[in-house]
Amino acid sequence: MPELPEVETIRRQLEPEVVGRRIVEVEVLDERWTRPERPGKLERAVAGRKIEAVDRRGKYLILRLEGDRALVMHLRMTGNLLLREAGAGEAVADLMETDRLGGPRLYESTPQLRFLRARMVLDDGSELLFTDARRFGHAIALVGAEIHAYFAERLGIEPLDGGLTPEGILELAEGRRAPLKSFLLSQRGIAGIGNIYADEALWRARLHPLSPAGSMKLEHCEDLAEAIVETLEVALANGGSSIDDYRDARGEMGSMQDEFLVHTREGEGCFRCGEVIRRVLVAGRSTYFCPGCQRRLRRRPRRRAKARTAR
Repeated sequence: MPELPEVETIRRQLEPEVVGRRIVEVEVLDERWTRPERPGKLERAVAGRKIEAVDRRGKYLILRLEGDRALVMHLRMTGNLLLREAGAGEAVADLMETDRLGGPRLYESTPQLRFLRARMVLDDGSELLFTDARRFGHAIALVGAEIHAYFAERLGIEPLDGGLTPEGILELAEGRRAPLKSFLLSQRGIAGIGNIYADEALWRARLHPLSPAGSMKLEHCEDLAEAIVETLEVALANGGSSIDDYRDARGEMGSMQDEFLVHTREGEGCFRCGEVIRRVLVAGRSTYFCPGCQRRLRRRPRRRAKARTAR
């Protein structure tokens, strides 16, 4: 699933290309993209409006539209949002999988337009194309106060805006028995981290993924806060990770998969201590860690209430 670095990469690519452009046509080709709302409702809410900003919240991509409206999209497991330049050639329906989208690229890639779920035509003739092989991606049109409320009930701290502190992590983790890996995957705590970057951050912080979240002390949270930010910034610098379907807005692959320190490296030696990397399942997700240098913390005992003095 695309995580914060992948979605932020797309946001940064789209912003200079689409801000100020007007969406003149919206075509939802798969009604699952807007469920439970009908496709026509989203099409009417978005068509004809100018794009004022391209934002991101956690793993969500947001097109801010005039009239205090927003088109909110989540790529889920296999979604891609591609920008097709004006005059690129044939109609979308006639494109073959091997046709290129966007400008020059680092890798050969296959945007797989046979999985096209929605398209938006802009006033300069360019198009935004939402492709999704497994059809889990989602979009919703929001207005006014709905926008803030939608994210407030779903997402927690943004890790790259300066709001992630060791003290904040310690407060979030207080009393939590869930493994650290599960703790990091919860979007209501720290937004934007998924399976890949949870593994990478825990390795950098030297913390075992099965340690109870509530077992951390402030020094552990300091290491974890630093590791999360460093992991996400390195991933951004590499355009995200393309180990499955992810492509950026130009149809290019990211290269972070070539820089993994622990994720997907089962059976290989740890770069730090040489111990063999292992894989376990945590919350149904493949989790990679080094048993040699990632410390497994013990659960901290609960504080007992002071006994009341008998009168």
